[in-house]
Amino acid sequence: MSSAIPPVADASRDTLVEPSPLHEDATGRPPLARAVVAFAFLMVAEFFYSWAWNSVDVLRPFMRDTLGLTLTQAGSGYSAQGAGALVGAVVIGQLADRFGRRAMLALVMVGYGATLIAGSFVNGYPAYLAQRVVLGLFMGGIFPIVVGIYVGLFSRSVRGRLASLINAIFSSAITMLGLASGWVNGDWRTLLLAGGLPPILLAGLAFVLIPKSADVRARVSEKTARLPVLELFAPGLRARTVLLAALTGLNFFGYQAYSGWLSTYLRDVRGLDPTAMGHLVAWQFGANIVGGFVWGWAGDRFGRRFNALGFLAAAAAILLYLHVETDALLLGSIGVAYGFMLSASVIWGPWLTELYPAHLKSTAASIFNWGRLVSFFAPLITGTLATQFGLGVTMGTAAAAFTAAALIWLWLPETHPNPLLPGRRV
Repeated sequence: MSSAIPPVADASRDTLVEPSPLHEDATGRPPLARAVVAFAFLMVAEFFYSWAWNSVDVLRPFMRDTLGLTLTQAGSGYSAQGAGALVGAVVIGQLADRFGRRAMLALVMVGYGATLIAGSFVNGYPAYLAQRVVLGLFMGGIFPIVVGIYVGLFSRSVRGRLASLINAIFSSAITMLGLASGWVNGDWRTLLLAGGLPPILLAGLAFVLIPKSADVRARVSEKTARLPVLELFAPGLRARTVLLAALTGLNFFGYQAYSGWLSTYLRDVRGLDPTAMGHLVAWQFGANIVGGFVWGWAGDRFGRRFNALGFLAAAAAILLYLHVETDALLLGSIGVAYGFMLSASVIWGPWLTELYPAHLKSTAASIFNWGRLVSFFAPLITGTLATQFGLGVTMGTAAAAFTAAALIWLWLPETHPNPLLPGRRV
């Protein structure tokens, strides 16, 4: 691996490719209308990715009943999915930087669509685990590919708000999945089929709607290491990379410890029916959509580290949620606050790409999924804790995870030119 690392400050300038006067402006970006169309397609891919990803959580109590799973076995489906996503993020993120993001986007859309459909035919625990591993493998590549594309289409000053739109689509899919689970009375096989077919049919549009520059940048800018991921551990970047992986790991652990068990908690502990459960999940992630826009704007306006305050507030909301009475309005209100605050991490996609050299966009964005190595055992641990101490105690560990994540976040460097919170700059 070459030790010649381009200055990190160049990470968001997007000047690696000579602009074509026929297709791109002086910044190397495509015309705005073309960029908007491409971004719209990315949102479609994100919607069905979210449907597939969150099926392991939202549909967990229904799959558990049908397949006869214990709490630990049901939770291990997320571990299997996370393991596949970790491998997919590392491998597919690098392939996207090296061989082209459009082709890899089409590939993963077909992959996660087909594997989600295959999940509807699962009839036992071993098959359930295997299906989730393969599904995670494809889904792990979505985040680094999508971020790698849109940060090249738009300037840094609006990337937080673009990330908010992606977050809104992600949360919209969870909201729809929660509502749909009530509509079909927990028929999870039907919901897997409904989420798997569209991405397969739409995948080919990646070559039509996304500009070729998304691929050109990936090919011509890689000049150093055979494995782009090794550059993230170059001198001066190694500690940053490890801390970011820990940050994302705590995020995944906290999410799984609380949100992953939410529907099970509402049914088994609070005694709510599927319709009430679906509405509470929908309210929470509806608030996540609104919060994403606020936190995306805040990250662009006040700095990427400012949003760490949202994680501290989310931790407080979790503790409150677990100690109030079983009142749908009260639970819904606190869930709304949690969902709003949790979306503070919406800025991570752009921030990750800004912390590293520009030719590593997708590889750097894949760090978001590296945290799954830390959180890999979260469902197994939380499932065991739930069996011994109850879901309330188990879900409370999420508050500690989000607090620790916030402290790491505040310690890491800032890429905003005029941040509100003082701290180290890249």
